[in-house]
Amino acid sequence: MKLHSLLFGLLTLALTPAAFAQQPIVIKFSHVVATETPKGKAAEFFKKRAEELTGGKVKVEVYPNSQLYKDKEEMEALQLGAVQMLAPSLAKFGPLGVKEFEVFDLPFIFDSYAELHKVTQGPIGAGILKKLEPKGIVGLAFWDNGFKSFSANTPIKVPADLKGKKMRIQSSKVLEEQMRSLGALPQVMAFSEVYQALQTGVVDGTENPHSNMYTQKMHEVQKHMAVTDHGYLGYAVIVNKKFWDGLPADVRGQLTTAMKESTDYANKIAKEENDGALEGIRKSGKTQVYVPTAEERLAFKKALVPVHKKMESRMGADLIEAIYKETAFDPARL
Repeated sequence: MKLHSLLFGLLTLALTPAAFAQQPIVIKFSHVVATETPKGKAAEFFKKRAEELTGGKVKVEVYPNSQLYKDKEEMEALQLGAVQMLAPSLAKFGPLGVKEFEVFDLPFIFDSYAELHKVTQGPIGAGILKKLEPKGIVGLAFWDNGFKSFSANTPIKVPADLKGKKMRIQSSKVLEEQMRSLGALPQVMAFSEVYQALQTGVVDGTENPHSNMYTQKMHEVQKHMAVTDHGYLGYAVIVNKKFWDGLPADVRGQLTTAMKESTDYANKIAKEENDGALEGIRKSGKTQVYVPTAEERLAFKKALVPVHKKMESRMGADLIEAIYKETAFDPARL
């Protein structure tokens, strides 16, 4: 009888809230790219630092390569609480109704990482992230991927070379306008479907930072690439607001530190990874890599900068002007 009472007591103790509190807080972190990309590596770095800094109070489960959700599904999954953390590309926030993020899709709005970081790591970037909160989302940080190159199965040296080409883009009104300005035909498609679409000729080409192109083996089904650096691809690391606000204050502080460290790491490796991927594409011999001359790049710039004016009504002329001021860019000087 005593043994029975003891077992009952132990079982009761095991079911107390204090015992439940010992269970780690699980963060499901879903993303759509490969583990070896800058975002993939930064997500793994965050997992490591979050678990270390919280002393095991938090367990981060990373799901890369669209294992859980594709592009179009992941935002809804976050809002519903099916996952706690995402790092979607910035083009994903326009369809959500936060059109200020579309400013990052504007072609040639940044000419260097230094210009970019003045915005993403300054008050303009913080203000844009804040606009997610009414959607039930907290924006934690911007992570770089890199600047984009055009690829196709025919040479690309001048804007006219893309005329009539079916070019895959993310869902973005800005990117649609960008492609139309070149005379190309924009095709919205999930990232996970691009390789097959290129392989089968459903689309003729695409635009990507080199790490995305290389890790997804797109260079194996594209004969030409032009290193135009015409646009930026980055990510916003976001969490479900209800989940984030419900965390114990000490844990939230530790995760904030882990995110800051991860952001420094992500942005440090982004350029290295893209440079390495470009070298890998060159060495593969499957894609001819072309670096436009200064004159040819200027031709792309002149063709694409007018997109800024056309898109003012979407993200706001004041925001575009604020970025011009921050980066000392004057479109009139082109």
